[in-house]
Amino acid sequence: MNEDNNTDHVKTDHDKHHHRGVSTRAVEIGVAMFTLILGLVVIMDSRRIGAGWAEDGPQAGYFPYYIGIILCIASAWTVWHAIFFGKHVSGVFVSHKKFRLVLSVFIPAVIYVVATYFIGIYVASALFIGAFMYWHGRFAWIKIIPVSVTVPVTMFLLFEVWFLVPLPKGPLETLIGY
Repeated sequence: MNEDNNTDHVKTDHDKHHHRGVSTRAVEIGVAMFTLILGLVVIMDSRRIGAGWAEDGPQAGYFPYYIGIILCIASAWTVWHAIFFGKHVSGVFVSHKKFRLVLSVFIPAVIYVVATYFIGIYVASALFIGAFMYWHGRFAWIKIIPVSVTVPVTMFLLFEVWFLVPLPKGPLETLIGY
């Protein structure tokens, strides 16, 4: 009997640790606050460019103004409902472990986009592919280097040479005359 209690206790501790994370209620409130702010920005900008009715019809901000109002009302209702009636919404929206997995892809993707602005899409792609192969795939360098070089070179030839579609370039492409 005592052994069963110890097993249950260990299982309960594991379950508590496994189910830690951001609550669904907190995510509902956060997203609703974001869309409320977005709605306010739409309303203010619509008023700036004209949200009324002119002699020749609606001004440029007329319809966006009302969309912003609808967005704010829906967001405020969602915040109100989540704060005062959202106790029944239980559970974890995402566990810390799974959220770290999402961030392990999202943060490098953001860095890739920013790097594209400074070093061009081809060099940024080579670094991005190589980093992902190393950190997520655990591939050996003998595989990482050829793939992370071949893919951007192929894309360069495809877009820049054959299709003549210019993509963001950095100092390396300028150095070779593109």
